[in-house]
Amino acid sequence: MTADDSYERLDDDDYPAYTMGRAADILGTTQGFLRAIGEARLITPLRSPGGHRRYSRYQLRIAARARELVDQGTPIEAACRIVILEDQLAEAQRINAEHRKAAGPSDPAAST
Repeated sequence: MTADDSYERLDDDDYPAYTMGRAADILGTTQGFLRAIGEARLITPLRSPGGHRRYSRYQLRIAARARELVDQGTPIEAACRIVILEDQLAEAQRINAEHRKAAGPSDPAAST
């Protein structure tokens, strides 16, 4: 690995840079909360060679959204399901926007 490779990882939202303890500190939650959202299959942390959980910035954003919902009184399983559905909706909207852009103007009169 070169220094350039290391710097590229700084911008990689999917790089598992955070230990469970650090992730819990960043989120202001417990390690048990991170385990619970993992058991609910909201996020699946990668494992270090020693078997320790590692989280990416993307996973921390998802966990933070789940924590917001739990803090508002939503049961953890429901919060995880809501976050999954929100993520799926955002992805579907992104794909639809790409298709509309690729298709061009939808009004035939606009192209004349």
